[in-house]
Amino acid sequence: MKNKREELIQLREQALLGGGEDRIASQHKKGKLTARERIHFFMDEGSFEEIGAFVQHRSSDFGMEKQKFLGDGVVTGYGTVNGRLTYVFSQDFTVFGGSLSETHAEKICKLMDLAMKNGAPIIGLNDSGGARIQEGVVSLGGYADIFYRNTLASGVIPQISAIMGPCAGGAVYSPAITDYILMVENSSYMFVTGPNVVKTVTHEEVSSEDLGGASVHSTKSGVAHFTAANEIEAIQKLKKLLSYIPQNCEEKVPQLAYESGDERRPKLMDIIPESSNQPYDIREVISEVADEDSFFEVHKDFAENIVVGFARLGGKSIGIVANQPAFLAGVLDIHSSQKAARFVRFCDCFNIPLLVFEDVPGFLPGTDQEWNAIITNGAKLLFAFCEATVPRVTVITRKAYGGAYDVMNSKHIGADMNFAWPSAEIAVMGAKGAAEIIFKRQIDLSENKEEALKAKEQEYATLFANPYRAAERGFIDAVILPEETREKLIKAFAMLENKVVNLPKKKHGNIPL
Repeated sequence: MKNKREELIQLREQALLGGGEDRIASQHKKGKLTARERIHFFMDEGSFEEIGAFVQHRSSDFGMEKQKFLGDGVVTGYGTVNGRLTYVFSQDFTVFGGSLSETHAEKICKLMDLAMKNGAPIIGLNDSGGARIQEGVVSLGGYADIFYRNTLASGVIPQISAIMGPCAGGAVYSPAITDYILMVENSSYMFVTGPNVVKTVTHEEVSSEDLGGASVHSTKSGVAHFTAANEIEAIQKLKKLLSYIPQNCEEKVPQLAYESGDERRPKLMDIIPESSNQPYDIREVISEVADEDSFFEVHKDFAENIVVGFARLGGKSIGIVANQPAFLAGVLDIHSSQKAARFVRFCDCFNIPLLVFEDVPGFLPGTDQEWNAIITNGAKLLFAFCEATVPRVTVITRKAYGGAYDVMNSKHIGADMNFAWPSAEIAVMGAKGAAEIIFKRQIDLSENKEEALKAKEQEYATLFANPYRAAERGFIDAVILPEETREKLIKAFAMLENKVVNLPKKKHGNIPL
């Protein structure tokens, strides 16, 4: 027995070394952690239990039978994060560049199956050169096995991908199916085809960073939801994100201890400018309404005319969607509609109540928007809100114009409670534009057209640029003072806690993709 014990101990030590000391040193020289170090910093101390440490590849082509490493390029297992069960796989770049083989994929699939059976999140720490070329189609088949499980798990358990190094070709599609993608600046990249292929096909000269780095995907494409300056910061963001999310689609949101007190927020009285055309930062409203320092923004640098993210209200997690008047006047466009729709659907998947702050002058006009399908993309956000069955509350702080009023969680599309501040303007369009259309003939016939326009603009504003017409119809449940907002929202969400919606029987809807 003694010899067998020693054999096991030696094998364990061998597995811990991955591709060996030299390759670990090379990883460190690049400023990157190893697969096991990432898990160490991610999981609660001493909680990680590894699965499949002794797995080896089965390939014998190209002399591969002479190159075998325990674990085959991925560390898989489970443990706790913030005290809650979490599954994790961490690709090991020191073993064949983290490339995915048949057995590498099998380890990940086994872990995903366990996560589904036990209703807990799965986190992928990606650092891979892609499919293992020496294995051919079985490697490609391994990717497809993972994609299939990603799709089955979607909406059942949270799936989060952290890109810690290269992620190219077919490898990008698993992260793309998951709920959130986090990238590390200057050391990770994602693309379907690399710079060399791009140069061959299109003759464009581009670096990996410029083609698919963290900055590109967090600002231009919207592929990455979060970025971090280094891997430790990335891991901390992963842990923070998980703290807002239930373990699975059957659970309610996490709740922290909370002692109620004076919920009035006087600072809210001074945020909205006197002029309706003057911008302000909606994040100031969010920070006053949410629990202190609890707002965790998603997609911060992409489609900045809308703000989305998680927060806590009275200790409970909520999702926030808010028009941002400080950027493009808060209009809805293609990217902001996509960004918000994806977030709304995630929250609905995992029972996270939705709070909407509305200040929207409409959809962005122009040929670029129309030719690139603002109609279909705007409909994505409309569809997402209409379909959501979680508690949904809207606060109109200022403008609510046109079709955008309908789309931004209006009463008509199933919102549970709709509040408006006295500064709210709920109308088909702004007073000036409306006056120019309604009173065009009268203005044209007047001696002083400018004064006539101003008079008619004021007439329209008095009639419609306020929340009271909508309140008369019951489209607004209450007009509230800004400083009362937090108190009203805490009570509203408490009232809606046991909300149940019975939807028509169907296989699934057909969202306008």
